[in-house]
Amino acid sequence: QGQLVESGGGLVRPGESLRLSCAGAGLALDFYGIGWFRQAPGKAREGVGCIGKHDGTTYYADSAKGRFTISRDSAKNTVYLQMNNLEPTDTADYYCATDRKGDCMKATLVPMWYDYWGQGTQVTVSS
Repeated sequence: QGQLVESGGGLVRPGESLRLSCAGAGLALDFYGIGWFRQAPGKAREGVGCIGKHDGTTYYADSAKGRFTISRDSAKNTVYLQMNNLEPTDTADYYCATDRKGDCMKATLVPMWYDYWGQGTQVTVSS
């Protein structure tokens, strides 16, 4: 059975950047829309952004707009979440997930829309 493997998390200072990776193991990610989500301690899992499978359409939550970018590298079977100008409020566990329908829009950026999930990678933003 295929799985997703996130990596790239860590401890950074406010204003710094991180790039998270979501690699498919036994899953060809080009056949899926990919969503990025995060969950802070004591809070519900929330959508950060997504990339569709059909035309590479992206959508970002308001908290991510202008700072985060999602991209695909088909040759590496990997989807990236580039996060710039990080803030302490970005501290959370970050997860990627697949959407076999391939959509990417505000209405579908909810956990129940997604199928396979990775194990998560922790991001801490602190001075």
